[in-house]
Amino acid sequence: MSNLDRAPLPGVCGGRGFVVAEPVRELLSPRHVRLGETTEVRRLLPNLGRRMIGAWAFVDHYGPDDIAGEPGMQVPPHPHMGLQTVSWLHAGEVLHRDSTGSLQTIGPKELGLMTSGRAISHSEESPRSHARFLHGAQLWVALPDAHRHTDPAFEHHAELPTVTAPGLTATVILGEVDGVTSPGTTYTPLVGADLALARGADVRLPLVPDFEYGVLSMSGEVHVDGVPVLPGSLLYLGCGRDELPLRAESDAGVMLLGGEPFAEELIMWWNFVGRTHAEIAQARADWTAGDRFGEVKGYDGAPLAAPEMPAAPLRPRGRVR
Repeated sequence: MSNLDRAPLPGVCGGRGFVVAEPVRELLSPRHVRLGETTEVRRLLPNLGRRMIGAWAFVDHYGPDDIAGEPGMQVPPHPHMGLQTVSWLHAGEVLHRDSTGSLQTIGPKELGLMTSGRAISHSEESPRSHARFLHGAQLWVALPDAHRHTDPAFEHHAELPTVTAPGLTATVILGEVDGVTSPGTTYTPLVGADLALARGADVRLPLVPDFEYGVLSMSGEVHVDGVPVLPGSLLYLGCGRDELPLRAESDAGVMLLGGEPFAEELIMWWNFVGRTHAEIAQARADWTAGDRFGEVKGYDGAPLAAPEMPAAPLRPRGRVR
């Protein structure tokens, strides 16, 4: 998914200086962003109060939207570098195309994982014949310096492992939960899981104390460590937890996001994650010139134009609250 903001602010991300080393309950409200003509997303990361959770650097929640008779999601070809994208659906389908030649329809509870590495471009769209409702999340994971120039790649995992307890089914999207590991490729210690809770469920999910965590509410009424979290909001939990109490007032769905605090300082601007102003500017110039990022074949429409670079130099300064 692209950041379609035509005047994107530079994201100052990474660094351990502002990691909360103890458990907290910090509720983050979304910013509403228009994505194309018909889709509005709720942007939870980057947020005014919190830029990253582990290596998770970007979180959009959208839907459920009634797209019967509508084109649905239509995101033209656009570039990425220095990150992975995670496509996760609760309802509907998204057709993914990219410059490596991948063509894949992603359905509910299936993992679409794209590693941009040094450079990739892709498009996302609702298929011409699509389900009535579209509901999901789009997330980015920042790549560490040792792997951010890797070859671009795309993975689709239709079957993912689960962890179950009375009233809970946890689908392991990335990383490991309670000894169960996702097949998705990761480059830093992190975890992503989809938690389906039945009404009345009262469970405790094991966590890694060295990780920082956040919980994104997708649907229903759920209390996370005693805090009610409404759909489209995200509760930041800090570090130092070995378990997470969850109580569902109705059938509910949430996403658990966590990871080892990202130590490196980085710059996130438009659809690029880098380390210096010069490399961000070069990436923009390459995309504008049609170089480096390849071609997305088969999409009916023109690629996105890059916004103008900001007048002030982009500088990595670590995490900012």
